[in-house]
Parts: sequence; C-alpha cells; structure tokens
Amino acid sequence: QVQLVESGGGLVQPGGSLRLSCAASGFTFSNYGMTWYRQAPGKERELVAGISPAGTNTNYADSVKGRFTIFRVNTKNTVYLQMNSLKSEDTAVYLCRTQVRGYAYWGQGTQVTVSS
Repeated sequence: QVQLVESGGGLVQPGGSLRLSCAASGFTFSNYGMTWYRQAPGKERELVAGISPAGTNTNYADSVKGRFTIFRVNTKNTVYLQMNSLKSEDTAVYLCRTQVRGYAYWGQGTQVTVSS
C-alpha cells in the first residue's frame, strides 16, 4: 500500500534552516508528482510546494518563494523540502501528499516550530 513518511522537523530559531524528507513506498515513485503542504493551528491546510515526477517542474506558494526548495531523488523514493530563512509564521505541521490512481495519500506530518 502507498505510504508516505515525513521526517526532519524540529525546533529552529528564526533565520535558521531545516530539511524535511518524505520517504515513499508502495507505488512507482518516479511516475507521480509530489507536494508539500502545511497546517498551522487554527488555519487551513495550505500548499507549500509541488514537484513533477521527473523533478523538472516545481511550484511554490508566494509566502515561501526564494526561501524553500523542493527536490526529489527518485532512486531513493524520497522528496525533500529545504527550508531556509525560516520565520515564525512557518511554524506548522508539514505533510507530503501524492495522488495515485485518483486517490490522495498523505503522510502523518512532521512538526516544524520556528521560535527564539
């Protein structure tokens, strides 16, 4: 079955960096686009970044452009989110998502807290 497992979250000071990972299994990873979402307390889930199956096309929310980079290593079945210049408003649970044969699959999420 499709599984997505995020890791790499934690507590970081404003201006710091984190790299999140999402390890995928149960499907042919290189055939599917991947996305990162985040959800802060009391707020709706929002799309952060997306990447095409081969990794040649990416898109970002305006709020993270120039600070976050999504990339993937298909030989490792893993998608990453490099987050730089973190701000307090980036604090959220970060989740990865894919859609396989019409069904959406989500990971369990990893908490990112940006605080001094």
